[in-house]
Amino acid sequence: MARLSNSHAFSFKGSHPENPGFLVSCNEKKETILELPIPVKFAIKTIDYKAQEIQLYDPEDCLLAKLLKVHNMSIFPFHYSENQMTSITLFNCSSAERESPSSSLYSVPCVVEAPGYQIYWVSSSFSVGYLPLLSCTKMRNLSSVPYWSGSRELYLEWSETNCGLCEAQNCGLKNNGTTSTEIECMKKGGSGKTLVATGTSLGSFVLVLLAGAAFYAYSSDRKEKQNQLKIETFLEDYRALKPSRYSYSDIKRITDQFKDKLGQGAYGTVYKGELSSECFVAVKVLTSTKGDGEEFVNEVGTMGHIHHVNVVRLVGFCADGFRRALVYDFLPNGSLQDFISSADNNNSFLGWDKLQDIALGIAKSAPGVRSTNPPF
Repeated sequence: MARLSNSHAFSFKGSHPENPGFLVSCNEKKETILELPIPVKFAIKTIDYKAQEIQLYDPEDCLLAKLLKVHNMSIFPFHYSENQMTSITLFNCSSAERESPSSSLYSVPCVVEAPGYQIYWVSSSFSVGYLPLLSCTKMRNLSSVPYWSGSRELYLEWSETNCGLCEAQNCGLKNNGTTSTEIECMKKGGSGKTLVATGTSLGSFVLVLLAGAAFYAYSSDRKEKQNQLKIETFLEDYRALKPSRYSYSDIKRITDQFKDKLGQGAYGTVYKGELSSECFVAVKVLTSTKGDGEEFVNEVGTMGHIHHVNVVRLVGFCADGFRRALVYDFLPNGSLQDFISSADNNNSFLGWDKLQDIALGIAKSAPGVRSTNPPF
């Protein structure tokens, strides 16, 4: 069991008083567990109070698998040691067809995607051209993973809490529901608490405002980048489907600067475009401020697979930065809705027999359409 210093902020869960952020507990094997705000458990091996570093290990020997599960989750008031950060690429490989493992390709224990397959990882800086990946599928890239090759320990650090202000008393982070570094002094064996401010009230208030604004801007930008990365990864995997990829400048040229508007829906506006003098298309420019890219990925993935006489063909797509568009064959007869909306419209009504044929044709293509809503 790891030894805890009575002069520092660590305390056992359930003790009185508890020090928020620095709680530990014991498991059935009498191992000391650090209570972190993540859904996995790590045991304490050593604590270096002078360096403010804590060494952890996984009692189940599944360290990397657990780190992948909680990737990008906050572990405040701790942070991962910068010295062990690395970027990795994950591959799903067939165990039966694989060659002998490469010295630069490592398995991820405790993770099984499907029977007969094993997850492997390699440093993202390594050239994959030298690896035996014939029976492997690339899963994703992950940055800032706190893991070394063959490592069984995890190193966390914490910031100075200035416990010297508490003299002979215990201290811990103030539990005010925020990531503040304000501490509180707690009398040993009693319930009394003395708050110690780390700055003036006005300075703290301004600091919180600036930190909040910076965090909001960082979170928004990070979310957009994650959405874009997800789309780029998907498009790379579906390159074999052969829809053409266009840049945003191509889209403006095809639509003649969005000159001829055909209609507008919940997810964007449709314009008439021209690939050549005899090839017309309908370009659906998606609203970039809605959703996380799921609608775009679903439509390209589904429509790229479907080749059916009753379903309009996906000619290409655009994923240029945060601008997204879908390019379909142009249907000169307009929307099907114009012909089926009302039997009172004698100029365009097709008749009930024809409507029945259309309904049957749509039904035949429905198993491939799934949840998408392409124009007919």
